[in-house]
Amino acid sequence: MYDLDSILGSNGELVKHIEGFQSREGQLSMAQAIERAINQRTHLVAEAGTGTGKTFAYLIPAILSGKKTIISTGTRNLQDQIFEKDFPLIRDILKRPVEGAVLKGRANYLCLYRLNQAKMQTSSLIKETDVELTEIERWSHQTLEGDIAEVTSVAEDSLVWQQVTSTADNCLGQECPMVSECFPLIARKKAQEVDVLIVNHHLLCADWSLKDDGFGQLLPEAELIIIDEAHQLIDTASRFLGISVSARQVLTLLSDIGSEQLKLASDMPELIDLTHVISEDIREMRKLLPEQSIKGAWDELEQLKDFIHALDCLVGRIEQLFKILGKVAVRSKGLEACWKRCEDILLRLKLFTNKERNDWIQWFETYSRTFTFYRTPLDISKAFSSFAFASEASWVFTSATLSVNHKFDFFTKRLGLEGAETGLWESPFDFVHQSLMYVPTGMPEPRDQCYTAVMMENVIPVLNASEGRAFILFTSHRALQEAATILLTKTDYKLLVQGDLPKQQMLESFRRSDRAVLLGTASFWEGVDVRGDALSCVIIDKLPFASPGDPVTKARLDYMTENGQSPFSEFQLPSAALTLKQGVGRLIRDVEDKGVLMLCDPRLSSKGYGKVFIQSLPAMPITQDINDVKRFYRRIKTQKSGVKQTT
Repeated sequence: MYDLDSILGSNGELVKHIEGFQSREGQLSMAQAIERAINQRTHLVAEAGTGTGKTFAYLIPAILSGKKTIISTGTRNLQDQIFEKDFPLIRDILKRPVEGAVLKGRANYLCLYRLNQAKMQTSSLIKETDVELTEIERWSHQTLEGDIAEVTSVAEDSLVWQQVTSTADNCLGQECPMVSECFPLIARKKAQEVDVLIVNHHLLCADWSLKDDGFGQLLPEAELIIIDEAHQLIDTASRFLGISVSARQVLTLLSDIGSEQLKLASDMPELIDLTHVISEDIREMRKLLPEQSIKGAWDELEQLKDFIHALDCLVGRIEQLFKILGKVAVRSKGLEACWKRCEDILLRLKLFTNKERNDWIQWFETYSRTFTFYRTPLDISKAFSSFAFASEASWVFTSATLSVNHKFDFFTKRLGLEGAETGLWESPFDFVHQSLMYVPTGMPEPRDQCYTAVMMENVIPVLNASEGRAFILFTSHRALQEAATILLTKTDYKLLVQGDLPKQQMLESFRRSDRAVLLGTASFWEGVDVRGDALSCVIIDKLPFASPGDPVTKARLDYMTENGQSPFSEFQLPSAALTLKQGVGRLIRDVEDKGVLMLCDPRLSSKGYGKVFIQSLPAMPITQDINDVKRFYRRIKTQKSGVKQTT
């Protein structure tokens, strides 16, 4: 019988079985807190600083408990890492006969019914897509799991995948004629049989929101639910509890109606005529919306000439389509599914014509050719807490960024988890000796038009001292582009600018290069892991306050003001502090890493709230003298050359 100290302690099983493993007090303490939460059936919110080893800290007590466990992560990549590497390693060391599985969203699995539908429409496909479809059909006879990631010969972003995978909208569920061979259903059945199931937040929230997709629910069976990268859960849950209607959803429905009409309703040409009219309505509505790709508040649309009339016309036409489909729905399961989808779109679209908003934020997003309308709940705390606390399961929420100034209120209140236990385990890394924070003097206010130019004057000496090997993280694309232009003319470093290459290619190129500087915005602030000498400097242009122009942020701030709350201290400040922690977390990823953090924003010292940001970060020396930065890098260089001489 194992106890956690005999596994994670200095003479434990992990030290014996994993080369280079070092026992960490924080990891053992965190695992013990999780074990208590499991045994006492309570909820735990656990922040674990970089290097704590939180994956092992929750996997070990979960496996030892013998309870049916769901682990939810932020991304599919993290799912695969846990399932393919961490889970089997711990299971084998513990010698427990525990079965695990990864479950992805239905769009990651081939739909045999839709593959057959696509084959019947090959005449309408472009030649390249026709070749890809042939390749997918050949693979479909060989695959056991139907995971489309197996098909490396067809690009991930190929349009053909939309034709051969299903969504909650177009899946026929138990009524599908090929239900016995359904890959998503097979994956779900396997998921219900295993001891440890690894999902991502999108799938977890889809299951929670109880969408009737014909597959049943996973969550009621779980005894332990572990939310990794828990800081991402709130936004994901808000989207799933919200309501949206996209132009793509409507156009996909119209396409599917066309396919069914050709086979089973050719005597009703008015059906296909109406789909053409609605398709044109969608195109005309896109022309009414802002030309550029933006997010905007709903009242901006209401002020546009003809928008309300166009929306009413679209609702009327889809209502007409629903009535016609009702007459032919009995002819096939496909037509019946189209009829139900049409009703669902109609009901959601009607909500956007309702003047009563109450606790909902109504907004829109435009893309180059399409658009989406959203209704987002202002507050999900009651919905989530009633769900979590009604469950028999223990919940563990963990991330490196859950607390602000060592307090968890901002996270727990937003999920209604005020009654949960909390724990904070600092990073085991020696930030005092491994890092230096540099805050330059003489910077203008962030709103100043010359801010980025002055910032880059201060940045270049730091890059020269670090010999490149830096991330420069920005809060806006405009500032990023301006900085890139300056660096191109004034330095000879290899520049990797977000947008020039796919994210993973940029990171691989950065790791292989000696003097690279990577410029990125939001997607590079978290989930990016570069260890060793390749990265020895992280530069952040401004404190990452959410843009007040964002429609969801603006509505939330207005709502808080109306209800006597302080939007700045209760939302904007803690939200920005957590985002800054994510960005800063890119710097020190390993016990051997060393580097400089440069925070350019003068508000860190000029505003009283600056100390909240500083106190939320790992304790590291702070300087305003560039000479200290130069000395730091000279010392690192000397230490490394000394090590080389003695080896």
